[in-house]
Amino acid sequence: MAPKGTRAENRAAMESEIRRLGREHLSTHGAAGLSLRAIARDLGVVSSAVYRYVPSRDDLLTALLVEGYTDLADAVDAAVADVVAADRRARLLAAAEALRAWAVADPARWALLYGSPVPGYAAPAEVTVEPGTRVIGVLIAELGAAHRTGLLREVRDALPPATLGDLDAIRTEFGSDLPDAVLAAGITVWAVVIGGTSLEVFGQYGSGTFTDPAGLFRAQVDGVLGLIFAA
Repeated sequence: MAPKGTRAENRAAMESEIRRLGREHLSTHGAAGLSLRAIARDLGVVSSAVYRYVPSRDDLLTALLVEGYTDLADAVDAAVADVVAADRRARLLAAAEALRAWAVADPARWALLYGSPVPGYAAPAEVTVEPGTRVIGVLIAELGAAHRTGLLREVRDALPPATLGDLDAIRTEFGSDLPDAVLAAGITVWAVVIGGTSLEVFGQYGSGTFTDPAGLFRAQVDGVLGLIFAA
């Protein structure tokens, strides 16, 4: 008979299995249809056994959010690390393409992270903000490095006063010294990356409209980066 694991190991294994089934149920039922009772049935245990590891559906959603944000950020970090540090534009493009590839491979988890809010669920900021902003942090860090080394165009777009205050808050959160115009341009890059990915993943382009969605996405991101980076 194989030796039993420690209590901590058994608990970790059970929590991992619950999250695995949670990911499967996201694909089949969507985040709003997630049910601990259904997961208990798949595990072949009574629901009270699952509640010992995950107290509520909301706790499971939070665990899946944190796991999803972390997996996505790890994929982006790995893609960026494969590009030489001096080529900031290529690193940003690699980050964007890694994000899209992750989303296309796992549309259910992308929907959990960037789709419609789950009715009745509010993500706890103290747990989800840090992993949820890791990819944005990569974008800001790469733009910051590009700005310091003179790789960016001089941008002088006028911004509304309220937006300037919002940018101050973003700089404080990320410890950035990017000028207003560059930070605003970075937000535009982020909007193109998230928007282009979601349009594809959620089928908003229409079936068969674009035969090479990866090529289209690359052109979109490269085009917006071209507005920021000097030739």
